[in-house]
Order: sequence, then structure tokens, then C-alpha cells
Amino acid sequence: MSNSSSMPQFLLLAFSDRRELQLLHFWLFLAISLAALLANGLILSAVACDHHLHTPMGFFLLNLSLTDLGCICTTVPKAMHNSLQNNTTISYMGCATQLFFFYFFISAEFSLLTIMCYDRYVAICKPLHYGTLLGSRACAHMAAAAWATAFLTALLHTANTFSLPLCQGNALGQFFCEIPHILKLSCSHSGYLREIGLIGVTVCLGFGCFIFIVFSYVQIFRAVLRIPSVQGQHKVFSMCLPHLVVVSVFVSTGIFSQLKPPSISSPSLDLVVSVLYSVVSPSLNPLIYSLRNQELKDTIRKMMTRCFSGAVTRLFSSAEHSLCNPLLAQPSF
Repeated sequence: MSNSSSMPQFLLLAFSDRRELQLLHFWLFLAISLAALLANGLILSAVACDHHLHTPMGFFLLNLSLTDLGCICTTVPKAMHNSLQNNTTISYMGCATQLFFFYFFISAEFSLLTIMCYDRYVAICKPLHYGTLLGSRACAHMAAAAWATAFLTALLHTANTFSLPLCQGNALGQFFCEIPHILKLSCSHSGYLREIGLIGVTVCLGFGCFIFIVFSYVQIFRAVLRIPSVQGQHKVFSMCLPHLVVVSVFVSTGIFSQLKPPSISSPSLDLVVSVLYSVVSPSLNPLIYSLRNQELKDTIRKMMTRCFSGAVTRLFSSAEHSLCNPLLAQPSF
């Protein structure tokens, strides 16, 4: 019977056995991760520096960008390293750490998306109470509750999963460490049922959040349809559309990855779906939010213009200084 003391590492699922495709995967993931880092970094800088974005939605968007960065940095670097080194291994402790942080950031993201839905609901359906229900202290408490709940959820799942004795080998059918694939290696019936019970509780909480999101959007759409002007309806829909798209992508890819029919399941399909919800979805969130948020786009454009102008000014200033002082460029004897 194998356990943590006798299983020093796990084998992750390789993207391909061909060296050319492994290198292609490395460069593709490098491009995605750099784009995600740049986009989320711009959003973080814009929200932090521009006082016009110091709103409840801006505050929650900043937190959401942190979870997106966390998801990318948890799964992508190890996958890139394995592809570059033609390797598929991950240490036992490395797997436990990756699993903890992945579920921590994923749980925090779904909680934050639920809170952001509440923000939209109050802004549209109860605008007169917006300042009271979503004051700075209330926003801080809700964000802290989201992060604390995510931490507790990830800690419980990680501790229980890695306390199970493993006797079914060490090959994981996934490119990163995930609970269902580790449970398949377990040989403890009671421990397996305990983790299934924890997953059931987590799913019920997630389903409760999902029902709240659906209920909120039903109320929002009813309020929008009562707006007499088409321009007013379009403005409100523009406010809600980015959040609705992000929630739809997040929920649909996550549900399909865990509940897809066994008849259509295959390693290649599992790999594509897992990349969609663990890598592509967090990478697209900044693009989705910035496309429909004019204030955010204007702030990012101003930041980039200032940075570019400053770089050009310094470049010409340095060149002018060199031309005006040619003796500085000559070697001294």
C-alpha cells in the first residue's frame, strides 16, 4: 500500500509525445501567461492609480484580477517547465501545494463573481441604497469573507485528499494536480467517502451561489425591461454583460469538465476542457471586462500613453545629451 512516504512524485499527463508539439505547447503557454500577466497587471495598476475607479466594482475587479493571476501562476509554470524539459513528474509536496492554491484561487474567484453580481443587482434594482449596502467597509468585509472561505475550502480539501493512502499507481490523467484524479488512486473507502462528502458540501455552496446569480439577473432583466428608453436599456445591459459572460464561461467549462458523460470522455478532450477552465478562462477575463468598461479603457490608454511618452522623452533626451557632449563618448587616454 502506497502513501505519502513511499510516493515521492506523481506523473502528470503530457500534452504530446512529440518534441515539436511539446515546444509548441511551451511557447503557446508562455504567450498566454505573458498576455494574462500584462492584462491583469494593467487592470490592477489602473484601479489602484485612478480615483475614478475607486468604486465597489473597481475594488472587486481588482480582487478578481488577483485570482486570475493566481490561477495562471499555479498551473502554467509547471506545465511549461515539463514541456520544455520533456518531463511529466511533479513532487508529492509540489502536487499538494499546486492543488491547494488552485482550489484557493478558483473558490475565491467564484465567490467574488457572486459578490459582483450582488453589486450589479443593488446598483440597478436598489440604486438609492447603493451607498449604504456597498460602502467601503461592507465591500472590505465581503472580499475578506470570500478569501477566507476560499482558504478554508482549499485547506480542508487538500488536507483530506493527501491524507488518503494511495495504492493505484502515481499517474494522474491531468496536466496539473486535481482532486478527482488523485481520488482515483486512493485505496481507502472511508477516506474516499469523506472527501466525496466534502465535495458535496462545496458543490451545494457553489450551487447556492449559482442560484443567487440567476435570481439576481432575473430581477435585473425585469428592472431593465421597465426602463422606457432604449438607450437606458442598452447602458444597463452594457454594465452587466461583461460579468454575465465571465460567469457563463467559468460555470459552463467547470461543470462540463466535471460532469461530462463518460461516453465522450477521452484524454485529449479532458486536456482541452481543463485548459479552457484553468488557463483560457482566467486569461480572457481582463479582456472581457475592459472591452465594455469605457472608464477602464480610458485609464489604461492614458497609462500606456504616459509610459510611452516618458520612454520616448528619455530616449531623445539621452541622444541629445550625447550629441551635445561628444567628448563624453570619446575614450580618455
